[in-house]
Amino acid sequence: MKQVKEKLANIEQSYDKSKMTMEEKTREVKALENKVISLEKYLSLHKTLAEIKGILWTNIIQSLSGVWRSIQTIYQQVDLIKVSQVEVEKTRSILGQMPEQANRLINFLNNKTSKELEALDIRDKIGTILDIKRVLTMRTLMQKLDKRC
Repeated sequence: MKQVKEKLANIEQSYDKSKMTMEEKTREVKALENKVISLEKYLSLHKTLAEIKGILWTNIIQSLSGVWRSIQTIYQQVDLIKVSQVEVEKTRSILGQMPEQANRLINFLNNKTSKELEALDIRDKIGTILDIKRVLTMRTLMQKLDKRC
C-alpha cells in the first residue's frame, strides 16, 4: 500500500508539474502570438512607410528637375549678360567722344547754309545728320543695355 501511495503521490506530482508546464506553455504561446501580431503591424507599417518614402522621393526628384532647368536658364542668362557687357565696352570704345561731338555737329550743320556746306564738301546735309543721329541712337541703346546688365 505504501508503494501504491508513493506511486499515487508521484503521479499527482507529475500531474501538477505537467499542469504547470502546460500553463507555462500556454502563456508562452500567448506571448508569442502577441509578438507575432505586433510584428505583423510593424511590417505592414514598414511597408506603408516604404511606399510613402517612394512617393516622396519621386516628388523630390520631379521638383529638382524643374529647379535644375531654372538653374540652367540662370547660368545661360549670366553668360548672355557677360557677352552683353563685353559688347557694351566695345561700343563705348568705338564711340569714344562721338556722342558729345554729335550734338555739336548737328547744331553746326543746321546753322550753315547749303553753300557753306558745299564749301566744306558736305553734299547731303540730311544724310549726314542721319549718320550723326545713328551715333546718338547707338549711345542710347548702349546705355539701356548697360542698365539691364
